Amino acid sequence: MMAVDGGDQAGELRARLADELIARGYIRSTRVEAAFRAVPRHAFVPADTPLDVTYHVDRSVVTKRDENGVAVSSVSAAYIQVAMIEQAELRPGSRVLEIGSGGYNAALLAEVVGPGGRVVSVDIDPEVTDRAAGLLEAAGYGGRVTVITADAQGEVFGRESFDAIIVTAGAWDLAPAWLRGLAVGGRLVVPLRMNGVSRSIGFRWEMGRLVGTSAVVGGFVPMQGAGEHLDREFRLPDGRGGAVTLRFDDGAPDDPALLDGVLASERGEAWSGVTVGHGESFADLYLWFAGFLPGFCKLAADEGTELAQERKSWFPFGVVRGDSFAYLSVRPALEGRGVEFGARAYGAHGGEAATAMVEQIQAWDERGRTEPGFEYWPTGSALARFPDDVAVLHKTHGLVAITWPAC
Repeated sequence: MMAVDGGDQAGELRARLADELIARGYIRSTRVEAAFRAVPRHAFVPADTPLDVTYHVDRSVVTKRDENGVAVSSVSAAYIQVAMIEQAELRPGSRVLEIGSGGYNAALLAEVVGPGGRVVSVDIDPEVTDRAAGLLEAAGYGGRVTVITADAQGEVFGRESFDAIIVTAGAWDLAPAWLRGLAVGGRLVVPLRMNGVSRSIGFRWEMGRLVGTSAVVGGFVPMQGAGEHLDREFRLPDGRGGAVTLRFDDGAPDDPALLDGVLASERGEAWSGVTVGHGESFADLYLWFAGFLPGFCKLAADEGTELAQERKSWFPFGVVRGDSFAYLSVRPALEGRGVEFGARAYGAHGGEAATAMVEQIQAWDERGRTEPGFEYWPTGSALARFPDDVAVLHKTHGLVAITWPAC
């Protein structure tokens, strides 16, 4: 087993982080634990990255940005990397395809599958693959990982099949080539974008469709190449030089001009009576919106706008109704019981938008506070008939069904 250390401090921080990942339940197997303790994460990030950032549980490290400063490659947060490897259910001797190269994750995979396994890492960007290959060689993994430059959406590997395919970039859809590349009983682990909300989902084949076995919350740089999916964005000027941007993964308004000047209108609000305690997760509320709230979008506010000045009282999720929009807001709950969810809105029909959001908050409170299940039905499969309480999101090569168990 490889053990490369860049100094006592790095080794101590890595050991401490391993203990934390185990305590939080992200590392569940002895092989993943051993791999994490062995591979020097600091050897795969930019040299000027502080060690406390490198060995932080939920800090990713950007390794390349595009001409606009947008991150296009990174070393993902430690918690999501080990969680995705656990989702893949690897064994000694497993054949693994990694889509999205960086070097560090591939080194972890090489440790987990051992000398009898096979690790192939592919990326569309030659700068990324050159960097990954060089770092892997320097860390002693050059002979244990095959690095390839290609768009993994296509037929890159011929008839070769893999026991696991791990996608490390946000994917709007599943490429048919990935499904064909899975061996019988194989696992596909993919950060799937569902109407702007991502989950790393572990899938397995079952009777003509992929069935989710686990899901982890996390953010990822978007897929490039043939699998790229561009959001539609609309900037709403506030009349003072700033703007609020609405971003749609799907279902963008047919006539966004209806929203012109909307921020000049009087703001309204509606409250749900639904509360969450301090420190209580409500990440699946966003997924509920993504599945059941028509007109759902994400939003961002320029510095200096009214929303930016109130940043602690809202979250970047909204809904559009014609000439109006609403966004998820919170206010202190009674008797210090955390916060209450609601919606604030702009526009002549802002009340309708706020009410639509509040109704879905209440529906999530009644049914959605359980872990959802995921299925992916490839185009051409014999589709099930989905009841109304299943969220169905249509993709290019299939559809995603999200189910919340009855409470």
